[in-house]
Amino acid sequence: MGRPVYILFICLFVNLFAPLSAFAGDLKVKEEVVLNNPAWKNLHKIDASLIVSYNNLNETASTDKAEVISNDPVQENIREINTPSSASYNNSNKIASKAVERNIGLFSIRIKDKFSLWLGRSGQYIDLMQDILRKKDIPEDIVFLSLIESGFNPNAYSIASAVGPWQFIASTAKRYGLEINWWKDERRDPVKSTEAAADYLKDLYGMFGSWNLAMAAYNAGEGRIMRAMKKSKKVDYWGLLDTKHIRTETKEYVPKFIAASLIATNPKEFGFEEIEYHPPLSFDEVQIETPIDLSVAADCADTTIDEIKKLNPELRRWCTPPDAQAYLLKIPAGTKDSFIEKLSSVPEEERFTIDRYAIRKGDTFKSIAKKTGVPVQAILSLNSMEKVMPLKAGSSLYLPPKGLYTLDRDDKALAKKASYTRNKRSKAPLKAKKKAKQKTAFNHDNIQRKG
Repeated sequence: MGRPVYILFICLFVNLFAPLSAFAGDLKVKEEVVLNNPAWKNLHKIDASLIVSYNNLNETASTDKAEVISNDPVQENIREINTPSSASYNNSNKIASKAVERNIGLFSIRIKDKFSLWLGRSGQYIDLMQDILRKKDIPEDIVFLSLIESGFNPNAYSIASAVGPWQFIASTAKRYGLEINWWKDERRDPVKSTEAAADYLKDLYGMFGSWNLAMAAYNAGEGRIMRAMKKSKKVDYWGLLDTKHIRTETKEYVPKFIAASLIATNPKEFGFEEIEYHPPLSFDEVQIETPIDLSVAADCADTTIDEIKKLNPELRRWCTPPDAQAYLLKIPAGTKDSFIEKLSSVPEEERFTIDRYAIRKGDTFKSIAKKTGVPVQAILSLNSMEKVMPLKAGSSLYLPPKGLYTLDRDDKALAKKASYTRNKRSKAPLKAKKKAKQKTAFNHDNIQRKG
């Protein structure tokens, strides 16, 4: 497809299928997109009447959806290309088209190899996720937020500690029912995280009445978008781009979504000729009443530990969560019956591996953690304890089995945070003492002067 044609398609698609809004920003590209470019009238696939009707649509800045009633076969063909119906912009503002074109260039040229991998991975999750969105009455193309958030990677982890395909931070995840503890992180579960993302986005749409603003709030937080709208007196996403009240990342967010959606639904039109799509995720589920090692699960399912981890990316340890009364474990499709039969033949004592540590006189949680390399927080969780308490010599603690336990990123982040907090607290008394001394000296000086 030639460059002017796909630019026209971008302009046509989004306005035909979505509400219109005003756009402002500061993005640079080589070409300007001008709606009334006479050269477009010579394109044999696009007739002048369609361009005129599109111009008429752009005369309004309404945030309501534009109703387009037409039997024009050209419009019908355009509809078949599945453009992002949840996002909108008014292409009569040139910067809107430039923003989308710029991000198309980003994905199709600058990071084309990486984006190809993301598209390939989408094959594994997109059907499953869109089915969930459909059931939640969310536009199916919202699924491409996961494309720009994580490249459909359940194990994605950001520097802001956002996790999973939908990049939830812990506080928002917990608010929407995702469980995060030492044993599992449901932000990585493609099913549960998609359900949570759908609920969150639905709430944001109810709050703002616009998918553009809902997506911006998903990126920046609803509080920040509300404050930005209040300070700027802007009522739509594109208007906010002309202010300093939202970050550059949020200003880029919806254009990135539109660009990614267009490429994902029409990859060949943008130079992605040979995408190796992963097969759709397929699995059976078995209810595990007592914890089992993932190695045992793999043996019973005639598969590998890596495959079990791939199907259950929320699991952080070597086993299913011991604190769960019953756990639904995903196993390869078609293996449920044989799995149950094989597991029943494994003795209880051989299903779950755990070490016991005999507490000696003088032991503390800190000394045991230092000795074993297991963080204090992990020891507490493994032993169902909420806080550090005195240890009694002769009793025992459960510890992860040697060789099976490794620190993941959350463990390391928690350890770093604990270290920072400890250092901060240790310096606090010194600062307070110094401040008190300065205050006393100041008061004494004042008294002397007054005397």
